[in-house]
Amino acid sequence: MQVLKFGGTSVANADNINKAIEIIKESVAKDKTIVVVSALGGITDTLLQCGTMAATEDESYKAILQSIEQRHLETVRSLIPITQQSSALSLVKKRCNELEDICNGVFLLGELSVRTKDKIVSYGELLSSQIMSARLTSLGIENAWKDSRDLIRTDSQFGYAMVDFETTDRLMHAYFANAKEPLFIVPGFIASDHKNATTTLGRGGSDYTAAIFASALHAKIVEIWTDVSGMMTADPRLVSHAKVIPNISYQEAMELSHFGAKVIYPPTIQPVMNKDIPVWIKNTFAPSDAGTLIEKTTSKNGNSIRGITSINNIALLSLEGSGMVGIPGFSKRLFESLSNEKINVILITQASSEHSICVGVEEAGAAKAKEVVDNAFDHEIKTGKVDPLIIENGLAIVALVGDNMKSHPGISGKMFGSLGRNGVNVRAIAQGSSERNISAVIAVNDVKKSINVLHEEFFETTHKQLNLFITGTGNVGGRLLEQLKQQYNYLQEYLRLQVRVIGLANSKNMLFNDEGINLYDWKKLLQDGDGMDLQKFIDIARSKNLRNTVFVDVTANENVGTSYDKLLQKSISVVACNKIACSSPFAYYKKLKNLAREYNAPFFFETNVGAGLPVIGTLNDLLRSGDKVNRIEAVLSGTLNFVFNNYNGEKSFAEVVKQAQDEGYTEPDPRLDLSGTDVMRKIMILAREAGEKIEMEEIENKPFMPASCMTGTVAEFYTAMKKEEDHFKKLYDEAVRSDRKLKFVARYANGKASVGLQHIDASHDFYHLYGKDNIVLFYTDRYPVQPLVIKGAGAGAEVTASGVFADIIRAASA
Repeated sequence: MQVLKFGGTSVANADNINKAIEIIKESVAKDKTIVVVSALGGITDTLLQCGTMAATEDESYKAILQSIEQRHLETVRSLIPITQQSSALSLVKKRCNELEDICNGVFLLGELSVRTKDKIVSYGELLSSQIMSARLTSLGIENAWKDSRDLIRTDSQFGYAMVDFETTDRLMHAYFANAKEPLFIVPGFIASDHKNATTTLGRGGSDYTAAIFASALHAKIVEIWTDVSGMMTADPRLVSHAKVIPNISYQEAMELSHFGAKVIYPPTIQPVMNKDIPVWIKNTFAPSDAGTLIEKTTSKNGNSIRGITSINNIALLSLEGSGMVGIPGFSKRLFESLSNEKINVILITQASSEHSICVGVEEAGAAKAKEVVDNAFDHEIKTGKVDPLIIENGLAIVALVGDNMKSHPGISGKMFGSLGRNGVNVRAIAQGSSERNISAVIAVNDVKKSINVLHEEFFETTHKQLNLFITGTGNVGGRLLEQLKQQYNYLQEYLRLQVRVIGLANSKNMLFNDEGINLYDWKKLLQDGDGMDLQKFIDIARSKNLRNTVFVDVTANENVGTSYDKLLQKSISVVACNKIACSSPFAYYKKLKNLAREYNAPFFFETNVGAGLPVIGTLNDLLRSGDKVNRIEAVLSGTLNFVFNNYNGEKSFAEVVKQAQDEGYTEPDPRLDLSGTDVMRKIMILAREAGEKIEMEEIENKPFMPASCMTGTVAEFYTAMKKEEDHFKKLYDEAVRSDRKLKFVARYANGKASVGLQHIDASHDFYHLYGKDNIVLFYTDRYPVQPLVIKGAGAGAEVTASGVFADIIRAASA
């Protein structure tokens, strides 16, 4: 004997019913078979709607009843040859007339009892199963239709009846002992009490019906045919890379089904588990797929966990008070008060101090729970021993499930570490001694991100998804996007990183795509995007709440640079090419560093100093290893080094500066470079990273530019430089006469910083610094005489973009 169950989608229409019948034909050829049939997809909800409308004296229920009748009549006409339709059509009309009479009675009374509701919804399974039986008969397949209400006996708890297994087993044995047919069709979901009143087994109860038949008759297997190819490692609607679980134990399946995995109805497992009957989840629409086999023992799959699941719409109830400590009985009274009102407790946790007890319940019952618990502890509340019950709504539970978690250290740490790195706040935690389930209560808005984070952590060996929001598409930003496009496959193959640009913005437009912006066509797509609104761009980045999110600032915009705190507080990592944030008042710089630590959100700004050179990273490595920085000397402007390396009086100083700008070495306004302001920012950032509390106005700047060049527009700046050519020629000639070179040098020592133009002789490390190169000398306790030297290209869109790229990869690995 074997039992097959077909769900609502598997019998939603004539085409689907025919697919189910092909599966049934193969099964019957192997063994005697019982087929449990659900109502046509959506019919149960429609029947409940009819009853509710009738009870509220809304005559629209009649039209809905008519549509139910027409749907079943059309199904018969589509399935059964016209010469054999009459008996099936008559059967549908008869059932629908009975249903109409019941609803008319509800309408006249203006009342819908739970008993009547069970009677109304039973017609869905009665109709579908009898149509299925009629179709099989028309195909010449011998079968018998049997009403489950004659065989499954329950108590009178309408809506969710409890099965009397002893009586049920006896009735089934008596019937099937004399039944000779090879195939039996029975309606799922429905049963009857000892007075023969129709009862139901709870929504999803057709699975349970199949398990009850299998248990009573010692079936070899139960097959649950549905619209998915088995139980999944996570909800595929939330996780695009969810995988089918090939094998799973009874206990694991119960945990997953209880916590929201809708593939199988939770009570289904118990009857078959007691008899060691395997359950096979299969896909009606892809019958060749392996599906999921649920059985007593399963092979290890290499993972500590079997699946991840969640329950939404949870409320957390907290009973707290100093009067609870050391006093027995509080838990008993709490749970009794909830039980008396039939409020199901989903999760329990209590601090060892006994000062508080937290329980998770369905949000719909939270208000009633507060009322009954406050009444139960009325005396203690009035005397101040216990606080009134605290309710937190808008929560959900996520859970890891797996038999192999037992005695396997590190699972909880991995779980909560990955959630914490993505800014998911855990409100409560529960784990049973079986170690089969670790549950965490979180905000419902964090569910999708949390499930994806955990699935990535425990199941996805292929890649980690990185979601970028990039502002700035100029020289550096454009090169960065090109590098991301170029390296996409490399990152996925060698670093297991799938990098997606979700948001992109420049000063005029912004663009979003949840699946990732096409980097081969980003310019046109951005041009057709919405008008740029920085606050909206940031709000959208926050509200999307994606895992592993990095905000990348490739601008020199002050408003962008002063918005990082809003991102870090949402655990969004920040990678900044923009120097404004780290060179702003020390309090803001420190705030950003603290927020990055507090919210586990990396804040990287390597390109603030030296473009793509590893200056800040090296400095941090020195400090982390216990070294102390005593002095820093540096040439930090690739622009100024390029200018003074190329200016020899043959071309005008203005021409050389224009060349530097045209080749992409300067800031958008070259005066930031030539005034020393940009170098001041850089040496201040290094000093701050070395532990110094220093402000911009504390840095000494010895300018070499005439005041006349530093006002007006950029065009006027170039005109003024041409007029001051003698000044620049004089600076050059003085250096040449002393056999020295001009270098704009930044220096930090003893808490003081300065920048200015200096004459450098041939013995100095700076003398042989060519092109646009930067150089940084770190004098530390470990490098007191011969400094640690970092040298290389310190300007240019390509190298700066590569530095930003490297920070993005570091953020992904942090």
